[in-house]
Amino acid sequence: MLDDKTAAALTDAVDAGFEDQVALTADLVRFPSTRGNEATAQDFMAGQMRERGLDVDRFKVDIEEIRHLPGFSPVHVSYDNAWNVVGTRRATNPTGRSLILNGHIDVVPTGPLDMWTTPPFEPKIADGWLHGRGSGDMKAGLIACLAALDAVERAGFRPAADVTVQSVIEEECTGNGALACLARGYRADAALIPEPQHESMIRAQIGVIWFQVKVRGIPVHVADAGEGANAIEAAYGIMQALHELERDWNARKDQYPPYETVDHPINLNVGKIEGGDWASSVPAWCTFDVRVAIFPGQEIADAKREIEETIRAASRRNVFLQNNPPEIVYNGFEAEGYILKDAEEPVGILAEAHRSVCGEVLKETACTATTDARFFGLYADMPALVYGPESELIHGFDERVSLDSLRRVTKTMTLFLAGWCGLEAV
Repeated sequence: MLDDKTAAALTDAVDAGFEDQVALTADLVRFPSTRGNEATAQDFMAGQMRERGLDVDRFKVDIEEIRHLPGFSPVHVSYDNAWNVVGTRRATNPTGRSLILNGHIDVVPTGPLDMWTTPPFEPKIADGWLHGRGSGDMKAGLIACLAALDAVERAGFRPAADVTVQSVIEEECTGNGALACLARGYRADAALIPEPQHESMIRAQIGVIWFQVKVRGIPVHVADAGEGANAIEAAYGIMQALHELERDWNARKDQYPPYETVDHPINLNVGKIEGGDWASSVPAWCTFDVRVAIFPGQEIADAKREIEETIRAASRRNVFLQNNPPEIVYNGFEAEGYILKDAEEPVGILAEAHRSVCGEVLKETACTATTDARFFGLYADMPALVYGPESELIHGFDERVSLDSLRRVTKTMTLFLAGWCGLEAV
């Protein structure tokens, strides 16, 4: 338990550095670090870590080193420019408990630029919000990891245990970046991930499966359309069947606490579609990409079997697809759900830090998205706490993060770091 004087010194230190923290976050938002384009942003993070005297490990994610590990997600893209960055502040004589502060550098695509109020990679501060792609999800949280360390040292202390800051790739599509950190040997007594969570903590998170459905047809001139087989129209029938499966899984939520009280915990999204070659030709092909959630405790293999059975059943209702069933390709997330258990002490320290800063009880949520917390909790026996600032429109146009919330979250993170790791005077 921190004494009042120490806690005040730490939160005051966050205030003293907050303007610089926001400026640094804006600098990071300027990097368009979509999938495959993260390297320059990672160079920036490595430089920031070196400036702080952290031991920096910048390494390429090697698929062959992690392919055999639990939690690996299948990939069909190049990893030639896929870099993680890890910085470690090592305690001279460790007396506390070690901590990993984890965040992801990758951001999702912007969509049509003309639908943004301001350019997505030109950060703007207005009315107490920082706008820009990745501002909330989750570059504000990633910089807050460094800011918490800065505040501890600005207040005249050092952590009394090793603290590792991880800037990883592919949280948005596979999680293989976090998995590569585990494969490299990074471990701690707990992990904290400041994903945008409206100042609440995730108690449970769903799993995710990505897959493609490749539908074939018979191309003919549109004048003879009835003699062909329209792959695009056939694809819509399969989509409808998959949404029936989504409804069925949601009807089972009572079997998967704590999701029995969550409205519509399972979401299936058709996120991308391509097809056809010519407006006057019946399309011979259509490929669509799907993301679907699964419950914690729902086996990935069982979920995939149901997906495949659903697509087969829908295909039997189409004359052409009866004998030419679609191809199913798993091409990204194969993520299990995760429930934070046996973590009373770190949760208690986070809850007390939150109460001290925000003056209220820490809320816990059953999240309908996934995070990298599963790697620490399921595969490394490390309690993984997810807690971060209020953000809006993540994955959408005009994404933004609340600066007042970010300030509070950074203070909470700093007090948690101090309470969990312990402090030693510089």
